[in-house]
Amino acid sequence: MDIIKKIRSKEIVLLLIVLVVSSIISIGNIVFLRCDNLIDLMRNNSVLGIMAMGMLLSILTGGIDVSVGSMIAAITVIVGHFLVNISENIFLVFLIAAISGIVMGLINGLLISKLKIAPIVVTLGTMSIISGMMFYITHGTWITGIPDSFIEFGRTILFKVTTKNGYIGLPLPTLFFILSAILTWLILKYTLIGRGIYAMGGNPESARRLGFNTDGIIIFIYSYIGFLVGIAAVVHTSIMRQVDPNAFSGFEMQVIAAVVLGGASILGGSGSVIGTVLGVVLFSILSNGLILMRIPVFWHNIVIGTVLLISVSIDVIQRKLADKAQVRVDI
Repeated sequence: MDIIKKIRSKEIVLLLIVLVVSSIISIGNIVFLRCDNLIDLMRNNSVLGIMAMGMLLSILTGGIDVSVGSMIAAITVIVGHFLVNISENIFLVFLIAAISGIVMGLINGLLISKLKIAPIVVTLGTMSIISGMMFYITHGTWITGIPDSFIEFGRTILFKVTTKNGYIGLPLPTLFFILSAILTWLILKYTLIGRGIYAMGGNPESARRLGFNTDGIIIFIYSYIGFLVGIAAVVHTSIMRQVDPNAFSGFEMQVIAAVVLGGASILGGSGSVIGTVLGVVLFSILSNGLILMRIPVFWHNIVIGTVLLISVSIDVIQRKLADKAQVRVDI
C-alpha cells in the first residue's frame, strides 16, 4: 500500500506541474492553446511517447537502452526503402518494422542476459555498430518520394470536432502512443513478467531466488523495446513524409529524460505507465513552450537537462533518506 500511495503522490505532483507549466506558457503565448498547436503537439511527440513505454521497462529493472536512437534511425531507413521500392501496404510496413526492431532488441537482450554485460555497455556498443552500418549503407542521404497514401495515413485525425478556432481531434499517430501505453500497463499490471520486472528492479538476486526467469525477462524487455521502436519508426515516417538518417542523433536522451521526468527511478524498481505518460506530456510541453516563447535553441537542452538533473537528484535523495529510516537489526 505504501508503494501505491507513493506512486500516486508522484503522479499527482506531476499532473500539477504539467498544469502549472501549461498555464505559464499559455500566458506567455496564447498560441499554445490553439487547436492546431495542440494537434501538432500530440502528433509530433507520439514517437517519443511510444519509445518511452519501452524504455520504462528497462529502467524499472535498473537497466537502460541507449541504442534506441540508432535503432529507430536504421528502421526508418528500412521503412523508407520498402515504401519507395517494394510496397505501399501499411500492414506489411508495420510488420517489417516490428520484426526489424525485435531482432535488434533481441540481440541486446541476449548479450545482456547471457554474457552478463551491463546494459549500458551492450547498448552503447550496438548503438555504434548500427549507426556505423547505417551511414555506410546510406551515406547520410535522405529518402524521398514516400507514397501519398502513407503520408495521408500520418495526417489522419480521429474524432474530429470543429471549433471556433479550427478543429480538434485525436491524431492517428497519438492513437499508437495510447495503445502502446495500454499494452505496457497490461504487461506490468497483469503478467508474471510485469511482476518480475519490478522484482528485478528491487533486487535481481532476490527475484531469481523467488523463481523469476530473470534472463527471459531481460530478453523480453529488450525485444519489446525493439518492437515499439519499430512501430515508432513507421509513425515517424508517416509524420515527416521523408527519411533523414541523421534525425535521431541524441534522441535516446530525450526518451530517457521523459521516463525519468515521469517519476521512474534510474536505480530501478520504481515507476509507472501513467507517470511516464505525464513525463512525456511535460517534456513535450516544455519543448513546445520554449519554441513558442522564442527562447534560443541552445537554452532548450540546458532547461531540459537541468530539470532532468533535479528529478534524478530528488529520487536519489529520497532513496537515501528511506534507507536511513529503515531499522537495521544485527543478529
